[in-house]
Amino acid sequence: MERTEISSLGEFGLIKHLAKSLPNTLPTTIKGIGDDAAVIDTGGPHYQVISTDMLVEGVHFDLSYAPLKHLGYKAVVVNLSDICAMGGKPSHITVSIGLSNRFSLEAVEELYAGVRLAAEVYGIDVIGGDTVSSRSGLIISITALGEVAKDKVRYRSGARDKDLIVVSGDLGAAYMGLQVLEREKAVYESTPGVQPDLQGYDYILERQLKPEARVDVLRLLEQLGVQPTSMIDISDGLASEVLHLCDASTMGCAIYDEKLPIDPTVISAAEDFKLDPSLCALNGGEDYELLFTLPIGDFDKIKGNPHLTVIGHMVEGAGPQLIARDGSSHALVAQGWDAFLSKD
Repeated sequence: MERTEISSLGEFGLIKHLAKSLPNTLPTTIKGIGDDAAVIDTGGPHYQVISTDMLVEGVHFDLSYAPLKHLGYKAVVVNLSDICAMGGKPSHITVSIGLSNRFSLEAVEELYAGVRLAAEVYGIDVIGGDTVSSRSGLIISITALGEVAKDKVRYRSGARDKDLIVVSGDLGAAYMGLQVLEREKAVYESTPGVQPDLQGYDYILERQLKPEARVDVLRLLEQLGVQPTSMIDISDGLASEVLHLCDASTMGCAIYDEKLPIDPTVISAAEDFKLDPSLCALNGGEDYELLFTLPIGDFDKIKGNPHLTVIGHMVEGAGPQLIARDGSSHALVAQGWDAFLSKD
């Protein structure tokens, strides 16, 4: 029997392949596989939105530099971000963990202190979950639930020709925070006892270890009187998420390098590591900012807002393009996180 390596598909190729054999059959399923969250019609004025994410030790996090409380907080936030990306308000989560025998009760309590803090900050309830034994360290799986008014649900599809492409916050900080942590880990392993040099990296470290879900951006958009035509959160890198919007909306785009919002601390750290700040912003991932499209007529409503940046526009009948600072155009390629691609 022929064997197909999963690495030949990648994470998103695998999802698409599996989804082909999992058709939706219930009229209550408004949106199934293929967006940031599933959308269910429960019969009321709101849709229910549901998302789930799994974090695996050694793949998604490293406990040598990720404090358990921060990890618990982050595990919740990455799921709430998916609910926000549908235009929804998160309300409940379930938390399931797999534990090896190296973890003590006190360690588990520390992890759940982070979960509890996130629940308090975002006003959600922890309503259940599961605990199992693991032979491969710590595994965390969280399912998030929320709701959204039926006329305000947003999908990755829906973008139209000439729609503005907008991003909240700034990009690349979480990736640079990871580079600093990995560097200091390597120094410590080669020279045990050496204290990590983290001075001046507070912002990018916090973006990596303790990100936030941008529920505030949804409130801002409502205050500004704008409704995105499509939306996604940035977990795997800006380029990857832009391509998802293009694919779902059957559109091309033009992204302008000079418009990418990059914090000065990210530029400084990137220079320290001899990295291109723009590539860090495009492909770094784990920013958990919101990426969305707006009708071009809404430009005046968001113009000059310090929390939002127009980075390009959608283009009908063309491929996704990155416009360099010298004006040259290049195919936009995603080089961000994909757990299943071969790293050899």
